[in-house]
Amino acid sequence: MKGENVTIWTSFVLEGFSRYPKLELALFVFSLVMYLITLLGNSTLILITVLDSRLHTPMYWFLGNLSFMDICYTSASIPTLLVNLLSSQKTITFSGCAVQMYLSLAMGSTECVLLAVMAYDRYVAICNPLRYPSIMNRQVCVQMASVSWVTGCLTALLETSFALQVPVCGNVVDHFTCEILAVLKLACTSSLLLDLVMLVISVLLLPIPMLLICVSYVFILSTILRISSAEGRSKAFSTCGAHLTVVILYYGAALSMYLKPSSSNSQEIDKIISLLYGVLTPMLNPMIYSLRNKEVKDGMKKLLGNIPLYQTHENLLTGCLLPGMGS
Repeated sequence: MKGENVTIWTSFVLEGFSRYPKLELALFVFSLVMYLITLLGNSTLILITVLDSRLHTPMYWFLGNLSFMDICYTSASIPTLLVNLLSSQKTITFSGCAVQMYLSLAMGSTECVLLAVMAYDRYVAICNPLRYPSIMNRQVCVQMASVSWVTGCLTALLETSFALQVPVCGNVVDHFTCEILAVLKLACTSSLLLDLVMLVISVLLLPIPMLLICVSYVFILSTILRISSAEGRSKAFSTCGAHLTVVILYYGAALSMYLKPSSSNSQEIDKIISLLYGVLTPMLNPMIYSLRNKEVKDGMKKLLGNIPLYQTHENLLTGCLLPGMGS
């Protein structure tokens, strides 16, 4: 169907990594393993925070939201990537492309705001510990998480709506997902309004939250250095270390993608960064938060203790270690 020499496409071709056919099988295995670990790790973390009453705190409430977002974010693009890596026809419908674009933008944008909210939570916990229960009460936590979700979803809706109205002169997207910047490279004409909207939203969701996080951690670091006991400083650092690691991973990849000069990197590098950003970071998040966190480890043991197979294994292991107890 044509009008004014512009074709209205009903589907798109996701080129992905088709230029490297010998790598597609390896990429399929890598992506599948990372995706399954992401689902398992984040689902387990959500389950622990729900079932263990000791983890019903603001930090773990926000962490549960973060894990849910990571599941949604990876599920928006990775299943399509896995299918396309094994398929000769790497197509996606226009509506599927629109949904994929929206979900990726919504989850990514929400995470930007939520990470800033989590930094504020750590700031209050360390800099105002006596007032922490009253400041970060349940109502405030729900409101802050809701603001994160609403902000992310509305900005994504705005960007996606404008992007889908731009006429395109092709349907081959040089990416493994309907990433907005890759789709807009097919545009027949540039849109000043869309460029302005994307610039404003990028500044709103990347540098501003990053600045708020940096300011929060300046106050946090200042407070930690004034703690007299080494044990107290170590506990405070471990509390913030996981969040800071996630922030560096997330914003490092996001800033390199969305705030770089358009001619600085090739599209192939963009695809690799997107794959790491979309698979590796969500997979690492639950590991980062649980490896050095005693509360999460205890919650994990409590959860596993309720599984009959695990109980049998523990009983057998105990019997092997203490053989004399049976006599």
